[in-house]
Amino acid sequence: MSMHEDKVQFQASSVEEALRQLEGMKQGKESRIEANPDNVESGLARLVLTLIELLRKLMEKQAMRRIDGGSLDEAQIDELGETLMKLEMKMDELKKTFNLTDSDLNLNLGPLGDLM
Repeated sequence: MSMHEDKVQFQASSVEEALRQLEGMKQGKESRIEANPDNVESGLARLVLTLIELLRKLMEKQAMRRIDGGSLDEAQIDELGETLMKLEMKMDELKKTFNLTDSDLNLNLGPLGDLM
């Protein structure tokens, strides 16, 4: 499928495949951040919280690797766990403040799939 100005061209071998491509376009559009003067605060909050959530998940994975690798002592593991728990609680608070859900922070990256 390719887009030229206001036209969409499909490279589909069947009607079913064309319908799947259309559905993918619809889903992709719904998950994009739409910034306009009326919702700029919400759009910006969504973008920032998405980036923070991505970093938080990466930090959790790295922490688990370090724990599994035995490179942390008990005190460091406790401190790391407490820090990640507080960060998750703060993220939940911010999502409530801006009326966002976990699915709102999961952006569709087109051919790369979902962000998280």
